[in-house]
Amino acid sequence: MLHIPLWKRVVIWGLVALGLLTAMPNLFYARVEAHNDALATIEKTGVETPELAAARDAWPSWLPSGLVNLGLDLRGGAHLLAEVHVADVYADRMDSLWPELRDALRAERATVGTVRRVPAPEGELRVQISQPEGMARAVEVARALASPVVSLTGVGQTDLEVRGAGDTLTVSLSEAERAATDDRTMQQSVEIIRRRVDEVGTREPTIQRQGADRVLIQVPGIGSAEELKALIGTTARLTFHPVIRRTTSGDAPPGPGNMVLPAADEPGVFYVLEQSPVVSGEELVDAKPDFDQNGRPAVSFRFNATGARKFGDYTAENIGQLFAIVLDDEVISAPQIQSHIPGGSGIITGNFTVEESTNLAVLLRAGALPAEMTFLEERTVGPELGQDSIDAGRVASMVGLAAVIVLMVASYGLFGLFASVALIFNVAMIFGLLSLIGGTLTLPGIAGIVLTIGMAVDANVLVFERIREEMKTSRGPARAIELGYEKAMSAIIDANLTTFIVAAILFFVGAGPVRGFAVTLAIGLVTSVFTALYVTRVMVADWFRWRRPKTIIL
Repeated sequence: MLHIPLWKRVVIWGLVALGLLTAMPNLFYARVEAHNDALATIEKTGVETPELAAARDAWPSWLPSGLVNLGLDLRGGAHLLAEVHVADVYADRMDSLWPELRDALRAERATVGTVRRVPAPEGELRVQISQPEGMARAVEVARALASPVVSLTGVGQTDLEVRGAGDTLTVSLSEAERAATDDRTMQQSVEIIRRRVDEVGTREPTIQRQGADRVLIQVPGIGSAEELKALIGTTARLTFHPVIRRTTSGDAPPGPGNMVLPAADEPGVFYVLEQSPVVSGEELVDAKPDFDQNGRPAVSFRFNATGARKFGDYTAENIGQLFAIVLDDEVISAPQIQSHIPGGSGIITGNFTVEESTNLAVLLRAGALPAEMTFLEERTVGPELGQDSIDAGRVASMVGLAAVIVLMVASYGLFGLFASVALIFNVAMIFGLLSLIGGTLTLPGIAGIVLTIGMAVDANVLVFERIREEMKTSRGPARAIELGYEKAMSAIIDANLTTFIVAAILFFVGAGPVRGFAVTLAIGLVTSVFTALYVTRVMVADWFRWRRPKTIIL
């Protein structure tokens, strides 16, 4: 006899109910979206206006409020493809190296003579010395300024390539350092763009690196590509402040001339800082991952002449005190001043991994874009076009769903009706899972759902056809149903597993719309197998126990 333990029934119907509950807010999209926006605004500003309160109360707080985010092609917005001129950073590095190299060579005046910088190709530093016989010493001095390359592929290499010919010393970045610099420049560009876009509260922007030197930027809900370009050009505010104290209360009065700012990576932690900064990001020349004297990952930074003087004076007078690094009104780091730091160069130590030191260096430099960007592609998608896409997707889904239901009922009668009910649960669970994970639905994603609707009943067809075969062997209906599900299971899992692997490859290799399609397809495969093997089986078992038929017609 068909027998499904009570605990299995509870789990199966509980998961179905959870899927329906989490999908429900999408039926009231505008109301729930206004509710979520009002909550976020009240939490961010601390101000509750009557309009915000009304929007917040329009949806019960005890119900789920997660929504499927709509992508650019469904909500409308702006699309940009930008090329980052990574080679600009090479020239900046050589310009910043020149004062340090000049001072080091001047200390060897007796050997190398006078030094002067001469014109060189972009990305190279050329220095002419008056005593060519001292070139070997000049090369040695320049190589002493090199640092280890901080990257997985550059282990054991230095960041500078030094060579001498005649009376000219030539310094450039090594190949390993160029690759690491390119990677840091792209990371920094993506981080700065993300911070700028996040400030305006857009939903689920797509900001990702493409290839070696390009960034894809898609921002739903923004007016035009020109508006997005202006937003990206905004400069972040980076400042360095004395720390008064550390606290867990953001509401405590900071005192006159002070302010309270949250820690970026420590929820619930706040810093009371002096309001006037010691130095600002405009005076920061460079920040990059490095190693301290013990070989542990750290971050080195350097100020210009003005910033170096202010920074050196402050560190000399405040040894042992905390010094906060503030980016966009958040404390991203608060290291302790270990000693006087003259010359405008310093190092931030801590329990960093190489990845963490690289990320901190990126944040420190996130005050301005590291290199010029050229926008290769600009596109604006209007909200009307997005709504048309939603309507077309809805029609396609409903037509596909109706066609599948009619075909299943016509082919398998009551069992086809059970499969159709499970199919409706399947679609609801797809939206519920997308809402839970904060997934973004795109037009290709809708195609993935429509494809899932067509594929979802394949598993039921395999089961029902297997039951037909078992009925022909004169087995009883209960045994035929049991064997139908058991013998079809391996074929169902194999077929869906191979498709899931393809969806995973599309997700990791593809970008933008392709990934949206892969996400909905993968989720649809999981829910399809669940509803076909378990939900329909529970419905068939309950029907059989209730009616006790002598035979079944398929």
